[in-house]
Amino acid sequence: MTNADTPTAHEPSIDVQNVSKWFGNVVAVNDISFQVLPGITGLVGSNGAGKTTLLRMITGLAKPSEGSIRILGQPPRSSPDLYRRVGVMTEQEAVYDVLTGREFVALAAEMHELSDVDAAVGLAIERVGLSDVAGRTLGTYSRGMRQRMRLAVALVNEPELLVLDEPLSGTDPRQRLEFEQLMLEQAAEGRTILISSHVLDEVETLADNILLMVAGKLAASGDFHAIRAKLDEQPYNVRVVSSNARAMAAALISLEAVDSVNVVDQDALVVLSRNVEALQRSIPQIAKEQSIRLLRVEPLDESLESVFGYLAEA
Repeated sequence: MTNADTPTAHEPSIDVQNVSKWFGNVVAVNDISFQVLPGITGLVGSNGAGKTTLLRMITGLAKPSEGSIRILGQPPRSSPDLYRRVGVMTEQEAVYDVLTGREFVALAAEMHELSDVDAAVGLAIERVGLSDVAGRTLGTYSRGMRQRMRLAVALVNEPELLVLDEPLSGTDPRQRLEFEQLMLEQAAEGRTILISSHVLDEVETLADNILLMVAGKLAASGDFHAIRAKLDEQPYNVRVVSSNARAMAAALISLEAVDSVNVVDQDALVVLSRNVEALQRSIPQIAKEQSIRLLRVEPLDESLESVFGYLAEA
């Protein structure tokens, strides 16, 4: 059943307006505004960028020094009913080592006052793939297993909003793939998921939208491909592999769309260009005119990591 305060398709699940947070003379978050809609949003930034401080304010664990925050239509602090609609996984890995995994998740279910604790706990643990070890104490778990059981705690109340701070920390490649599939399933059910992570390639494949934080400020937001396209002052590096790199380089260097060409070996070269569309149209034509067999053309820095790097440097 939909709560009366649940955002509609046109209303944000998270609404942050002109939020700042400072500790003495240190400004951790500086006048940030954004909105998050249902789906998966990635919060990206280097250590010290202010990601965790921002998430603590969104989840009501800290109060903004200035500005306002609303989640699911309500202020996030001092609202027990709202907490039951939200799942939170903090950056800290603290767990109760003497409890079994099942007991740990059951404790959260009881705090949410769920009507059928056993069923909710069983489903949450099954979702994170730890049913076979749920009877073991947390002290015997690997770091990745503890992370997954903490994720089960965040999922046990079937939250409308999931806020996850570095959930991929300590997980192996297989666990990351399973996590990605689980998040996609949760988003398909209409939930809002905000994931903070420094694992940029996983966020890149998972998130519909990106929030990029640099030094406490929101440097950019939206689809990272669109963000990259707007960075007109940053040329693209494009790798071209062909049967004759030197002949291809000689022809490319005269193009207006090309800033420079670097021959890597007899087959490959890297072109620096501010107009990739024009470059990609020209390459096949040049290859045909020069009787060069074209093997591969690929942008080298059209990734979330490169976008973040450009913004951080700026």
